[in-house]
Amino acid sequence: MTEDFLQYIWQHSLYLPDGNLTTEGETVEPLQPGQANIHAGPDFTDTRVRIGDTVWAGCVEIHLRSSDWERHGHHTDPAYNNVVLHVVYQHDADTYNARRQKIPVMELHFDPRYYDNYTRLADSKTRIACHDRLDKVDTFGLTSWLERLAIERLEQKAGAIMQTYAATDSNWEETLYQRLARNFGFGLNALPFESLARSLPLNILLKRRDNRQQVEALLFGQAGMLADENITDAYYAELRKEYLYLQKKYSLEPVNRFLWKFLRLRPINFPTLRIAQFAALIYRNDHLFSQIIEAESTDTFEKLFDLQASAYWDTHYVFGKDSLKRNKSFGKTAIRTILINTIVPFLFVYGKARGKDEFCARAVNLLESLPSEKNSILTQWEKLGIHNPDAFTSQALLQLANEYCRPKRCLSCAIGNRIIRN
Repeated sequence: MTEDFLQYIWQHSLYLPDGNLTTEGETVEPLQPGQANIHAGPDFTDTRVRIGDTVWAGCVEIHLRSSDWERHGHHTDPAYNNVVLHVVYQHDADTYNARRQKIPVMELHFDPRYYDNYTRLADSKTRIACHDRLDKVDTFGLTSWLERLAIERLEQKAGAIMQTYAATDSNWEETLYQRLARNFGFGLNALPFESLARSLPLNILLKRRDNRQQVEALLFGQAGMLADENITDAYYAELRKEYLYLQKKYSLEPVNRFLWKFLRLRPINFPTLRIAQFAALIYRNDHLFSQIIEAESTDTFEKLFDLQASAYWDTHYVFGKDSLKRNKSFGKTAIRTILINTIVPFLFVYGKARGKDEFCARAVNLLESLPSEKNSILTQWEKLGIHNPDAFTSQALLQLANEYCRPKRCLSCAIGNRIIRN
């Protein structure tokens, strides 16, 4: 038995409806379970409960055993003086608050099948605990839950964007630039890419935007990739010369070259190519922030990120080492990843912050217009019969797997709730 499960029973009023008594024999009628408290203090606030003939308003604390009250130090904590009912699985000691007032105790009784269903989920060793019981969830309930999860994931990403916004002195253009840079790192190189952007303010790049070579020099130089004097090819030498001048002019301090990860990456995903493609984005798009804010169709967004690395990279993956000639464009999958992980949440948070619902709607519409992502988690959901037609659904399924299935938060999951009560 766990306290989380008892809190779940109380919150959803799943206790047996009759025979609720305090340990001293008074009838208990919960009128309002209250709000779950995620902060310090009693488990539920704003609770109303009738004990005997009196209606009490206050808080409820829940424990496995009533002796846990004193074990947790609540008997000396004034924050618990407004507890009107102590709900427990097993009563083994009387409860007193810091004023030495006795608090009514009620043992919680419920249908044992709820706990049986819960333990089957909690004890499952599979990635998706309910994999063999998804047929217990109706289509409408599943669809509604996935819609909530997609928005929850957007709001989660919005939180990270707002942190960047605060760190850039409320500059939307700089925020977009830093978040784009981070996501050009595609996971493995996200942090060094973000560090690169923070070390090189957008306004400096924009002053040199009309000169592609200078844009590349600034980005590669700040990435710490122009410090090797042993590389002698002409392109590298020109970038290095440009960078040394610009570094001195703007008093720039590059990030550590060794932050960048190349190991286990396909050459087409090397950070050198991603930096070259990011340089193309800055060079090619004047007023990128305005273009993104004004864009409405998926085609328009995709054209903004239809990027081509400069000619040097047609025959290179890293500096100073020739390779077979190959066009180094930003592929469709990469474009859609940037749209899903940067542009969509940016539009969403921009709309929230500015009180403009049309941007939030545009973010959701963009997700719905993009095809579903492909990875092992989504493949598993598809094998279980979950229809995954677009990026809106795939984002919801990723949120479900990462934030509910992996940490076994079945009690907080709408699917888990339906299975527990079935």
